[in-house]
Amino acid sequence: MILYSILLLLFYMGVPMFIIYLTSKSARAKKVGAVVITYIVGLIFGNIGILPRSSTELTQILAGQNGVSEDILFPFLEKGIINTSDLLTNQILILQDTLMSISIMLAIPMILFSLDIKRWLKQARKALFSLFLGIISLLIVIFIGYQIFNNDISESWKITGMLAGIYTGGTPNLSAISTALDVEPNIFILVNTYDIIIGAVILLFILTYAQKIFKLFLPKFKYSNHKSDLVKRETDPDYEDFNGMLTKEGIIHSVKTLMLSILILGIAFGLSFLTDRETTQMVIIVLTVTTLGIIASLFKSVNKIEKSFQLGMYFITVFSLVIASMSDLNQIINIEYLFLFLFVLVAVVGSMLVHVFLSWVFKVDTDTTIITITALTYSTPFVPVVAGTLKNKEVIVSGLTIGILGYAFGNYLGIGIAYFIQGL
Repeated sequence: MILYSILLLLFYMGVPMFIIYLTSKSARAKKVGAVVITYIVGLIFGNIGILPRSSTELTQILAGQNGVSEDILFPFLEKGIINTSDLLTNQILILQDTLMSISIMLAIPMILFSLDIKRWLKQARKALFSLFLGIISLLIVIFIGYQIFNNDISESWKITGMLAGIYTGGTPNLSAISTALDVEPNIFILVNTYDIIIGAVILLFILTYAQKIFKLFLPKFKYSNHKSDLVKRETDPDYEDFNGMLTKEGIIHSVKTLMLSILILGIAFGLSFLTDRETTQMVIIVLTVTTLGIIASLFKSVNKIEKSFQLGMYFITVFSLVIASMSDLNQIINIEYLFLFLFVLVAVVGSMLVHVFLSWVFKVDTDTTIITITALTYSTPFVPVVAGTLKNKEVIVSGLTIGILGYAFGNYLGIGIAYFIQGL
């Protein structure tokens, strides 16, 4: 099992390096983008039978968690409820969850180091308005969905509350709301699985064609009006130029960036122990790495470190590879609880479509709309991923802020909506 985990770790860390190298040598690969290629590779790798899948029994034991302590599983193994393959699957899930968490939390401050926060302040009002449109879109769609599927799904009021959590903070909010509403573990697993399936398809669309299509009817993003900034943006190699990172000077800069990011993550991790609630701990960690990353960017000695953004994008590709490989597309063919699946589909896709429509009505630009949808639907870790494909640094802090607000208020919104519907 240990050898399998080591090989898997080397795969997750090595493949993004190769893909980045490929994009530096191939104009066609560069046009597609490292993140998109990595995501596609992850989807293929996770669905060709190399990675073991959880048995039904292990899935029920995990109840939405990405792995548990082996001490918890041994009694089930001794009783024959699960088998040794499930132990390997559990170990892989723990590795994937750990690697995802570490890679994205290291990437966020790395990417923030090179940002100009003063620019973002000019975009704050527009970003918050886009957040408001996102919440309105969610409320419209889930209430319509509730009216459609109310008679076909038991305890649909709970499902409605859970879906509110999906579109305001992703799985962490979904988990918290389901616990608060005492949702059956099997229903939680199904909703979470359907969300992952649908979300994987939509994310691939966001990473590839969304910007081109939305630009047909939404305004373009307005960058800084300063001429020097415009010139810099046209010649800025941040998103595509990884050259020089393996030189002596490049390695020194990368080590500085990595050590500072590790320090920030260490502080965030330490502060998270102020509470024993897992969801709250994640909020504290995200808030801390974001805040300290922003503060660090205000110091010229940090802001001018070369290749900090590229190193952050490397960790983003690692995150993308892992998360994509965890998506089980086979579930699309074997969909139980059809009406439940349709309710999740309506909530996720419908909210996005209504949001885009409202953005068109109120003339919110393409990039702000996309980053808001990303932050709400996929939470903060995906913001730098999508910003990279948009080639727009200026929306990153906006997206992170929206995602954090979604974390903060999503639980209240979801639980409140559920009990409101129950009382109708």
